[in-house]
Amino acid sequence: MHRLAKYVAIILVTVLLGGLLGATLIRFAPGYGVDEQELDARLSTGSIHALRRASAPDENVFLFYAHYLKRMAHGDLGISRTLQRPIAELLRERLPDTMKSVSLGVLLGWILGLALAIPVAMSRAWLVDTFASVVAGILLCIPVAVLALLFVLTRAPSRLVIALIVFPKVFRYARNLLVRSAALPHVLTARAKGLSHTRVFVWHVLPTAGGQLLALAGVSVSLAFGASIPVEVLCDLPGIGQLAWKAALGRDLYLLINLTMIVTVVTMAANSASDLLGGAFRRSEA
Repeated sequence: MHRLAKYVAIILVTVLLGGLLGATLIRFAPGYGVDEQELDARLSTGSIHALRRASAPDENVFLFYAHYLKRMAHGDLGISRTLQRPIAELLRERLPDTMKSVSLGVLLGWILGLALAIPVAMSRAWLVDTFASVVAGILLCIPVAVLALLFVLTRAPSRLVIALIVFPKVFRYARNLLVRSAALPHVLTARAKGLSHTRVFVWHVLPTAGGQLLALAGVSVSLAFGASIPVEVLCDLPGIGQLAWKAALGRDLYLLINLTMIVTVVTMAANSASDLLGGAFRRSEA
């Protein structure tokens, strides 16, 4: 419980600082506070001044952030300036689609990565190793945006892009980890006794590598969540990635702060959960 409370405190502090940093960067970004309506030649000087006064409460970033936290404590996340809708409503609509894409991408990426890493580690299948290493290397060299555009052009299922982002990381790390674990003395002894590959893997290799694989799980969730933003923008998927893009174009301060906090929470929670589970796994093995 002490470690859990420590992780919760770290997540809370990081989220609050991340929100403040995001608000500061947006506030001092070029073009902040400029409304496109001001370019309308039909507007009078008084109308232009009224538009500028409308954004005046956001001038002091610290006061703005303090007011924002006070409203958030009462469940009010603000109104999106770009979309003119409550932010809580937008998140309820968009977040499930993003989580679906991330969950599917992580699941498929792990299945594919382990399906190739396990045979390489247990049977030293050099042909599988060479093929998987080449494919993983190519995917690592292709930017997420380029991969998403290729899927758009070929009309392939867009959500699979995230799986192809997660797969090379999982394969390369799991392959190296399992190969090292399979070369340990107690594993070689088990093989010398004539145990099957499945039994050696389940009872001797996996317990050794389990803690580090759980740590990789947290990293893969963070990786998939980050990749979902350009994927949703380019593939026109109705998730928070597309919402973040619209908010960035419109310099929507309230919306961008909320999205920054969500990304921070998901990233920190995934990494903390993997650390806790990995530590519990190692202690149980010891």
